[in-house]
Amino acid sequence: MTIPAPLGWAAEGLAFVLELAALVALAWWGFTRPVSRLASVALGLGAPLLAAVIWGAFAAPQASFALPLVGVLAVKALVFGAAVVALASIGHRGLALWFGGVVLLDTVVVTVLRAAG
Repeated sequence: MTIPAPLGWAAEGLAFVLELAALVALAWWGFTRPVSRLASVALGLGAPLLAAVIWGAFAAPQASFALPLVGVLAVKALVFGAAVVALASIGHRGLALWFGGVVLLDTVVVTVLRAAG
């Protein structure tokens, strides 16, 4: 079975947008913590930076460390799961559920398309 190229591009594009959205959710969480201004800035910058470093090292297409598929999916679950928890913890439970659902669906589609291609 041949997968239409536009479907692959759309799924990969959405995956990238979701990755960026996860970083935004982590920053939003950090900047809105009820702590001192300095701690809030540190969390707002540090949480997405840590997630980006972990992603780049283990889950990116050109990751520094090659993991088997299950490892890559575990890293993705960790980063996206943290973003979902972050959204829920700042009072956006509906957005967290929606985001988690879209991430799950797109991750399945991208994983299947990559395995087929």
